[in-house]
Amino acid sequence: MIIDARVRLPQDLRAGKNEPVRNEYVAQYDAVLNVTESIAKTLADLLQDMEEAGIDHAIVHAEYEYGDVADADNEAVARLVSEHPERFSGFGTVSMEHFRVMRAVSQVQRIAELGLSGVNIQPAFFGMPLDDRRLYPVYAKAAELGLVVALHTGINYSTVHPIKNEHPLLLDQVACDFPELTIIACHSAWPWIPEMVAVARKHPRILMDFGGLSPKYVGVPGTGWEMLYRTMNNVLQNQVLFATDWPVFPINRALREWRAMELKSEVLAKLLGGNCKQLLAGKNKIGGEMK
Repeated sequence: MIIDARVRLPQDLRAGKNEPVRNEYVAQYDAVLNVTESIAKTLADLLQDMEEAGIDHAIVHAEYEYGDVADADNEAVARLVSEHPERFSGFGTVSMEHFRVMRAVSQVQRIAELGLSGVNIQPAFFGMPLDDRRLYPVYAKAAELGLVVALHTGINYSTVHPIKNEHPLLLDQVACDFPELTIIACHSAWPWIPEMVAVARKHPRILMDFGGLSPKYVGVPGTGWEMLYRTMNNVLQNQVLFATDWPVFPINRALREWRAMELKSEVLAKLLGGNCKQLLAGKNKIGGEMK
């Protein structure tokens, strides 16, 4: 079973689909990733891309980088999951713009009531570090309700949001304070890979996804991924998730590049679906011995 652990809610289902794009966010992203055309993809495009790539299931995330769209997008994800339960699970989100603690806590409660599996938050795009104490009630509520929390880590290409707020050592503090919480480090925190590996090894409930990245570079010496490539093939094999951040990165290409790498067959199976299946079942296996 192949599971894409993170695809974005299609544009035609989003609350802000007709709102003007904020130039300070998109301009640099478009220069680096050419996202303007791809982010307009629809649910029909997603289903077609999944079918062509042989993806059995995907987790749809209501992630966003600006605006106050959380409530509407959470409901949209829930409708999509209810209409296609065999194809989709869902992660909701909270309102980060003009952030208010109790509103965010209520939104986490609503996410659970909608039957979604987790909460996706991108704090750095709203000026918050990952361990900002204003987010602690959100983490606490998610842990209480058994929801996974997915957090944007590593580099972002916005010229107005510093990447220091996304350092994986900040995850260490969060995981120390919430040992019951399962956390996904979206994008695996490149360029701080040694630190990410250390934090993941210390905290078995921290998983890493590779959404929005070209997998082939993970296996290329000199790209900064060497330590994670080595450890995901053994000691961290239960903590890695296949993800594309669709429509940011093509699903077919991501699968092709992962399959071309020298990963153990059992590790590839866990990466492409086994670990995510366990995660969605609330039974993710954790830890392992170095081999």
